[in-house]
Amino acid sequence: MATSAATLAPGTLPEAKPVDGFLAISLVAVLAVCVRAIWFTPVDAMLGAAQKIFYVHVPSAIAGLYVACGLLAISSILYLWLKDDRLDRLAEASAEVGLLFMGIVLVTGPIWARTSWGTWWVWDARLTSTLILLFLYLGYMALVSAIEDTQRADRAGALLLLVGVVNVPIIYFSVRWWNTLHQGASVSLTTSPKMARTMLTGMLLMSLAAWMYSIAAALHRVRTIILDRERHTRWVRQLSGLRP
Repeated sequence: MATSAATLAPGTLPEAKPVDGFLAISLVAVLAVCVRAIWFTPVDAMLGAAQKIFYVHVPSAIAGLYVACGLLAISSILYLWLKDDRLDRLAEASAEVGLLFMGIVLVTGPIWARTSWGTWWVWDARLTSTLILLFLYLGYMALVSAIEDTQRADRAGALLLLVGVVNVPIIYFSVRWWNTLHQGASVSLTTSPKMARTMLTGMLLMSLAAWMYSIAAALHRVRTIILDRERHTRWVRQLSGLRP
C-alpha cells in the first residue's frame, strides 16, 4: 500500500516555512560565485569574454545531468519498490530542477558554440542527446499531469524516468564514441587539468554552488508539492491556520 503524507506521523510532515534557509544560502552562493567568475577571473586569450559562459554552462550541465538525474533514478527505483509517495514527490521535484538546469545548458551552449565553432547549433551526439534529456524532463511532467489517477501517474512517470536515465551515460561518453565538435572533459580524475588554476577554481566553486542549489531547490519543491497535493487534508488546513 502506498504511503500517503496524510497518514504519516506529525513529526514527518513538512512544515510551512516563510523562508527556506538552505535554498537562500545556496542562491546567494550561486550569485557570489557568478560575480567572482565575471569580474575576478582572467579573460581567455582565444575566446575572449565569451569564455566566461563556461562558468555557468558546465556547472549547470553537471547539476542537470548528474545531480537531478541521480535523484530521479534513486527516488524512482525506491518508489517502485517501497510505494512511498514522498519518493515520487522527490522524483517530480528533481525533474523540475533538471529541466531548469538543462534549459540553462541549452541556452548558454549555443552562445558559446557561436564563438568557438562559428555556428549556433550542430546535430552532433553530445548536443542531440542533451536535447533528448530536456525532452525527457518535459515528457515526464506532461505524462504525470495527463493521467488523472495519481498512483497510476506516479508509476508511469517512474518507469519513464528509469528508461530515460539510460541517456545519461550516452551523453557522458558521446564525445568518445562518436566524432563530435563538442570538446571532451576539461577536468578529469585521471589527468591533470587543462585550464589555468584561477579558471579551475572558479569552475569548481560554481559547480559546488550549483550542486547546493539543485539539492536545496529539489527539497523545497518536495515540501511544496506535498503541501499542494494534500491541501484538502486536515493536517494541511491546520498547518495553514484554516478550519479543518
